[in-house]
Amino acid sequence: MHLDEQAKLLIALAGIFALGIGAQWVAWRVRLPSILLLLTMGFLVGPISEVISPSGTRLIDPTEMLGPLLFPIVSLSVAIILFEGSLSLRLKELRSIGKPLFRLLTVGVAITWGLCALAAHYCLELGWFISVLLGAILTVTGPTVVGPMLRHIRPIGTVGPIARWEGIVVDPIGAVLAVLVFEARHIEAFNIATLHALAALGKTILIGGGIGAAAAILIAFLLRRHWIPDYLESLVTMMIVVVTFVLSNILQEEAGLVTVTVMGIWLANSSKVNIKHILEFKENLSVLLISSLFILLSARLDLSQFGELSWRGPLFVVIVILIVRPASVFASTAGSELNHREKLFLSFLAPRGIVAAAVASIFALELQESGKGLDSATFLVIVGTVLTYGLASAPLARRLGLSTPNPQGLVIAGANAFARSVAHALKDAGFTVLLVDSNHYYIRTARMEGLNTCQADILSDHALEELNLGGIGRFLAVTPNDQVNSLSAIHFSELFGNSGVYQLPPIAQEGQRKGQSGQMIFGRLLFSPQANYWELQRRIELGSTIKATKLTDEFNLAAFNERYQHTALPLFLIDEAGKRLTIYSTNPETSPKSGQTLIALVDKPVEKSTEASNETPSIP
Repeated sequence: MHLDEQAKLLIALAGIFALGIGAQWVAWRVRLPSILLLLTMGFLVGPISEVISPSGTRLIDPTEMLGPLLFPIVSLSVAIILFEGSLSLRLKELRSIGKPLFRLLTVGVAITWGLCALAAHYCLELGWFISVLLGAILTVTGPTVVGPMLRHIRPIGTVGPIARWEGIVVDPIGAVLAVLVFEARHIEAFNIATLHALAALGKTILIGGGIGAAAAILIAFLLRRHWIPDYLESLVTMMIVVVTFVLSNILQEEAGLVTVTVMGIWLANSSKVNIKHILEFKENLSVLLISSLFILLSARLDLSQFGELSWRGPLFVVIVILIVRPASVFASTAGSELNHREKLFLSFLAPRGIVAAAVASIFALELQESGKGLDSATFLVIVGTVLTYGLASAPLARRLGLSTPNPQGLVIAGANAFARSVAHALKDAGFTVLLVDSNHYYIRTARMEGLNTCQADILSDHALEELNLGGIGRFLAVTPNDQVNSLSAIHFSELFGNSGVYQLPPIAQEGQRKGQSGQMIFGRLLFSPQANYWELQRRIELGSTIKATKLTDEFNLAAFNERYQHTALPLFLIDEAGKRLTIYSTNPETSPKSGQTLIALVDKPVEKSTEASNETPSIP
């Protein structure tokens, strides 16, 4: 059957979407970085298919397919991806990570730029201009790769937020540096080129930051006044993102990336602005764009360029991983509060991703023959860093004591009165607890009580980017909405496994057949079949409290039950060493012993007992 050009184009476009999302799906199933499968798919339908095809044609040829549209499509896609990533940044985190982060974004970027340029010139034997341009491009890391890695590793302390902030904010910095190098290539006098670059940098910051802040204020104003209907919030926001990105780039090249980053950070930290609909839409759109872009960009590469690099290419990647990144981290964090273990971990967490690939491809398209080697070197670093850091970061974090193989902390969906009481009891026992809720009043109350909180939609993938999961290994859903509890259990089972997610028993509706409610149960049921949200809330309102009681030979479980007339509801059990936490479920798996601490919801005792000294009350 003969296919016309339109049919071939339609098949190619459908293939890009199918391969991209399919690669994401397979990567999730086999627990591999999705970027590796995306690049593999791109190579297969691009340069590899050209080699093995009898006609010598590619299954997908992005340059031929999109022509002059390829450049603007890549630029706009990167802008949307960067905007979505910056929506996860919270300014309150800067109190603890501000100093090392600032130095990583200044001193660290300068060192990475210089060392990568030197390595490109002397190792890859590229010209000075291409080497300096490649060094600028490789200062960026990969927020779309760093985020999933951090969720998998769940590092303890400030290294997680530092890596997340660096991965997003450094992208516009690296892109702007690359543009400045590109614009200064025809200026021979060094002092004139330097002045030109500084002037362009100042113009980029002013234009990008000013337009970004103004656009964010406009969006926040429209949302607060409810001038945009719910179903249009995401689309209107995306319209403003695209328009301001293009406007900034027209006024100053690549200032648009600064604009969208400032917009995202501003909106993420604006009070009284609900960006739930924006986040949900941008998450899905970003996954689609990332998947399509990686296939497009890798499909247009030429395998002969990798062959020309020969052994020098892998050596360059080794230099970037083992010399450039550690030198950058240790030099820029000298004198900071980070210890050597944290610095070493950051030294092995700098994968390159979609922004580096896009910027390198854009300049390679503009430079044509003179930019030979730029594309291939960048993609080689992307593959090498993702593969190395993806396999080594988690074991290294455990070896350094920055991650535990069996973390005992909890994420609790809900910040209601019962959830706060549980959080206080576990916090007093020395366990990490994070309360997540979209209810502003509940979150504010929990913060005033000194609890660790995050205001977010628990069902949003964006929430996973925001959460600091260091020391956390299990999930409890205790919201009043049974459907939210079940769906969030599914959501977090990808992270903690089915055995690590729990939810309150659903409430059987009137007239509902026995066992019918089980259709909405996806987590292990907490505490007891009768311990639904409203029953727990009723007991809290009647004065029941959550108490930690250390069992002894004299005051054993039987004595405990007798004291509270068998009305106490066991919630958690802590081992003798106080380090392992067992969660009670409807399938009893524990038998409390002497020396262990039982945390239970108890009513006020009828009479006082001398054993009361064993109990430590929690704040209700």
